[in-house]
Amino acid sequence: MPDADAAAIERAYRESSGRAVATLVRIFGDIDLAEEAVQEAFAVAAERWPASGVPPNPGGWIVTTARNKALDRLRRESSRFGRETEATRIQAGFGPPEEVGPVQDDRLRLIFTCCHPALAPEAQLALTLRLIAGLQTPEIARAFLAPEATIAQRLVRAKRKIRAAGIPYRVPRDAELHDRLPYVLAVVYLIFNEGYTASAGADLIRAELCAEAIRLARLLAELMPDEPEVLGLLALLLLTGARSAARTGPGGSLVLLADQDRSRWDQAMIAEGQDLVRACLRRNRPGPYQLQAAISAVHSDAAAAADTDWAQILALYDQLAAIAPTPVVALNRVVAVAEVRGPGPALEAADQLGLDGYHLFHATRADLLRRLGRRDDAAAAYDAAIARTANGAERAFLTRRRDSL
Repeated sequence: MPDADAAAIERAYRESSGRAVATLVRIFGDIDLAEEAVQEAFAVAAERWPASGVPPNPGGWIVTTARNKALDRLRRESSRFGRETEATRIQAGFGPPEEVGPVQDDRLRLIFTCCHPALAPEAQLALTLRLIAGLQTPEIARAFLAPEATIAQRLVRAKRKIRAAGIPYRVPRDAELHDRLPYVLAVVYLIFNEGYTASAGADLIRAELCAEAIRLARLLAELMPDEPEVLGLLALLLLTGARSAARTGPGGSLVLLADQDRSRWDQAMIAEGQDLVRACLRRNRPGPYQLQAAISAVHSDAAAAADTDWAQILALYDQLAAIAPTPVVALNRVVAVAEVRGPGPALEAADQLGLDGYHLFHATRADLLRRLGRRDDAAAAYDAAIARTANGAERAFLTRRRDSL
């Protein structure tokens, strides 16, 4: 297959697989059937598109082809009670009755469905990233800093649980929405993170996932305008996403925050994000996403990196660590400690974290060691970071840093 055709199919998969799966789950009510039909549709695309050309609407082509593949499978299994009748109904254009409820978007509906309390939280997040973002098992494993085998087991068990427990594919009622909200927010956050820094591949950014996460966050803000953490998440994604254009240089190379051309930041997104942060502050119900958004707002206030109010950022990280004491939050706080108190105290704090499998832990240590003049130790830390990332842009950046020693 020519490289151009392969790139077109890969782009269509990244942009359309989540929508296609969500649409088929709504129509057929079966996750496995939806996933398999979408995979078959992309296999057909790989055969046909090189000869016939990429269709004008690749996503629509995939949905239509996948729907037909699912119908074919239902016909083959028509011996099962009711399947043939249901397949005939769907083929005639009379799909399962639409349920009127607060969530009309297919992908957001599926996220709420997968974030069912009958599933373990880790399984909810892994399954939704698989279905909505189209992430593969290795990518999800990197997002969770977990072994691939563990993630694979979670996915299998989650699907089995949905079937065995008869979990309905419907929009949860208003009372249930709030119970599932923390996990839904976490899913949208992880989708954005995968887009902002892809866990694998040559490109640093997967713009379609960033845009999808922001779109979902907007829908959540419309659905739950009185939830401060929903507004905080939307603010965080806008303020962070505003830097996207400045994060890459020639050839897609990674550009650190301190080195970015801030004139390339999206000022409209920053203004909207800052307005949301101020609205959250007025509510005085701080949460993890609101605090992260406030940190991003402080960065966006600085016209140049040297103007950054690191003392305020460190104070916000102290608050964040108090309510969300995760190792990753502690690692991010280390960066602020280095700016306020110096690389020595920051390195002491970093060395207390158990994040050996996380490439950014080693990259942070490498930078601190470099600033302390410990070149051999810094080179070893850069090597450890390079070995633990599958993103080409990150590997190239870390290699340049190591070689500059």
